[in-house]
Amino acid sequence: MPVEVILPKVDMDMATGRISRWYVDEGAVVKKGDLLFEIETDKAAMEIDAPASGTIRDISGKEGIDIPVGEAVAWIYAEGEASKPAKDMSPVAEFERTPAAPTVAATSALPGLATAKSAPATPSNGARATPLARRLAAKAGLELDAIAGSGPKGRVMRKDVEAAISTPMLEANSPAQPDAIVSRPAASSQPWPAQRAVGTTPLNHAWLRQGVGRPIVLIHGFGADLNSWRPMLAVGPVDAPLLALDLPGHGGSAREVPADLDAIAADVEATLAALDVGPALLVGHSFGAAVAATVAARGHADLRALALIAPAGLGPEINGAFLRGFVRAKSEASLMPWLRQLVSDEQVLSKPFVNATLAQAADSELRAAQGEIADRFFADGTQTFDIRGLLAALRIPVRVIVGANDRIIPASQSAGLPGEVALHMFPATGHMPQVERREQVLKILLEMARA
Repeated sequence: MPVEVILPKVDMDMATGRISRWYVDEGAVVKKGDLLFEIETDKAAMEIDAPASGTIRDISGKEGIDIPVGEAVAWIYAEGEASKPAKDMSPVAEFERTPAAPTVAATSALPGLATAKSAPATPSNGARATPLARRLAAKAGLELDAIAGSGPKGRVMRKDVEAAISTPMLEANSPAQPDAIVSRPAASSQPWPAQRAVGTTPLNHAWLRQGVGRPIVLIHGFGADLNSWRPMLAVGPVDAPLLALDLPGHGGSAREVPADLDAIAADVEATLAALDVGPALLVGHSFGAAVAATVAARGHADLRALALIAPAGLGPEINGAFLRGFVRAKSEASLMPWLRQLVSDEQVLSKPFVNATLAQAADSELRAAQGEIADRFFADGTQTFDIRGLLAALRIPVRVIVGANDRIIPASQSAGLPGEVALHMFPATGHMPQVERREQVLKILLEMARA
């Protein structure tokens, strides 16, 4: 008999919840305890595991809509078990979302995770639109339903709203003056370049949260992907829009080996321009922090603040043995000693995280690309790039967040930063403060976004 997968009650006051992301597709084979989907409530986000092993079928829980607690959202069939006729099952809603490879969310911000290519969720009440387009439209007093969207599936982009703002319209309430023109105020935010630079490639991305206010853009570290930020978001509600990117050679982005940090920065800029994101807070972890600092220094993106977590590029030393061992590891026995290097508290190395990292290790093409990236940017166990001079020239607020017990990049490298740069050093914390000190780090980022 198939096992029912229900939307559980994850807090006392919960009557409904929203599935913010499915991690499996219709027909996927799962094991008991594998991650199925993520629930988003008013208070927190929580990952839901499979209650049994088998094949997931009849997915009826649609992303982004309110679902009553206790309602069946899918069924798990044992091997060889036939599907029930549709009339015997719970009603199956049409489930339209971007195709994705089977993935498992992880609790680490560095090791690679299987990536689902995600599209921004469609709000349940209103037209499809980017968060920035919604804010501009609200500021100008425009209805999104009246604006033709030029984005995918008619999504309203920033340029669409700005075009509507600058286009004169007839004053409907003035019959005596049928030709009277009403001008709308121009948008106050700075425009993005209309076209990206030749040779740049928009990166795979996902809106981890929809919201209002200044967007937060997240760039993961070496060997990770955009899903690595999800554990940080599970500690409480996040009202800001959150956009996560996959670096080249990681996750769902092209498995290319970029020439230098500027090449990666250009890809980030192309992605932000294509999505009409800005002004934004840019956040990077480890190698992603060096990329984020380069993006900020180039000055092409509309950034208002920069947060660097365990940043690379502040000194030459790095744990080269970890980089080599992580890329080579193919089994749990060979992987675990390297994963323990990442954290001060080994309790954060959960079984789903280990399984996700092992799944990535099985992708030889992915690991080969990451091995070449490590050889290029961390040749002979040395950081071959320097962002310290970039930070000194920035004119936006910068915060650096490090763990005092970091065994990958020494925390001592954060000494001697420019006086304008704020430093947060957490004791008893390793290379992943956003996981081991997730509540505190998320608080810092939200404060920066609201400032």
